[in-house]
Amino acid sequence: MSGIPTADSAGIPAGTQPPRHHFHPRISGPIHRIRQAPWALAVLAPATGAAAALGAVAFHWLADALTRVFCGHTDCASAARAAHPLIPGLGPYVLFVAPVIGGMLYGPLIHRFAPGPGGHGLPELMLAASRADGRVVLRPTLVRALASAVCIGSGGSLGRTGPIVQLGSALGSLLTRLAKAPQEHNRLLLACGAAGGVTAAFDAPLAGAFFAMELILRSYTVESFGAVAFAALGADAVTRTLSGTTVFLDLPDLAPVDAADLPPLILLGTAAAVVSVAFTRILYRVEDACTWAWRGPQWLRPAAGGLLLGALLLALPQLHGSGYQVLKTVTDGHYLPGFLLLLLAGKIFATSLTLGIGGAGGVLAPSLFIGAALGAAYADGLRTLLPGVTGPTALYALAGMAAVFAGSSHTPATAIVFAFELTGQYMVVLPVMLTVITATFTARLLFRHTIHTLKLARRGIILSSPDTRPPSAV
Repeated sequence: MSGIPTADSAGIPAGTQPPRHHFHPRISGPIHRIRQAPWALAVLAPATGAAAALGAVAFHWLADALTRVFCGHTDCASAARAAHPLIPGLGPYVLFVAPVIGGMLYGPLIHRFAPGPGGHGLPELMLAASRADGRVVLRPTLVRALASAVCIGSGGSLGRTGPIVQLGSALGSLLTRLAKAPQEHNRLLLACGAAGGVTAAFDAPLAGAFFAMELILRSYTVESFGAVAFAALGADAVTRTLSGTTVFLDLPDLAPVDAADLPPLILLGTAAAVVSVAFTRILYRVEDACTWAWRGPQWLRPAAGGLLLGALLLALPQLHGSGYQVLKTVTDGHYLPGFLLLLLAGKIFATSLTLGIGGAGGVLAPSLFIGAALGAAYADGLRTLLPGVTGPTALYALAGMAAVFAGSSHTPATAIVFAFELTGQYMVVLPVMLTVITATFTARLLFRHTIHTLKLARRGIILSSPDTRPPSAV
């Protein structure tokens, strides 16, 4: 049988070449199997949260350093009109000059390296999360984070949380691409970055997880909550290692509220809803007015508008930057009701003006500031009219903070958990819950958009459920 080919042990006829097999590790190799494994998110999510926490620490350090450069103090809002140590001859007018110089720096920076929709960036993250790819480009996000640090450090009346959340989400998007994770993980890791950013900003992991669910993903599944919770834990571990454990608001121990305190809290929630809707509307109307009035090049707009902002800060230095120290003074009850209402109106206008002239930063801190001023003024006024009915000023200030935040963003669960984690006191949950739920439902009745969705709606974008359109970068 010599003319008949035989087969070897592999079943290939003798004398023939075995077929060549091309292996594709990206498709069938062990790395791909790891990426596709159900527990892959348990690794990628905390890694994203840790990266977001590192970004938050870096941003805080940069913003603090720039604040000292521009006005000579760590917190210029509580330092009032103190002179700059290096240029004492300028006196309090350093508050007038700093926004102009800051605008000359961050205006060209944004115009040249990060053009596109400006203002507070959370609406762009919400839009990215509604897309199938969930992608956020890192480079313009880094540029805007730098611009935000310059803006806030030079006096811009905005918050740090927005830029930190954007930075965390961009890092999550980058990690998704580096790990070549499946597309269905893209949106989740973007939200994980947001959760890590909020956690690191306030040492509030639960609030970070709920923030990502309510505001970024706008939906709830067991998988998504597990992922953002893992991210918050990763961010919390990094934050505690680098910065220790702190309580954002160190309030005196609060007693349980009486039944007589519940109706005033409902009224406070209603007032907070009105204020939150007014804040949203005024912010965009001031932005429109600035756009209408400015006829020069866009890169010069922040510096020119800095003249108006500087004049406002010269009159009310408590509006400088994020104003966290002033917020704590408000909750301690050290301001008179009339001055609290002035701070409330001033913060609304200062934040709107900063965004209107082209500034970059977040609106979470301003909403907390506005709510604290409202709650403290309400408590003092109510105590004058009905002695013995109201609880301590700190309780009403905290409830007002959570209520204005929830009313402007329609995120009641985040606001309730946030208030608890800011203070570490369980007794605040019931009064805050009552105030927040009232504010959220009333705000929804008054205005269907939030401070974030209105920005998108003005561009013709209505967010509903996440879609599956082709990938596109934000």
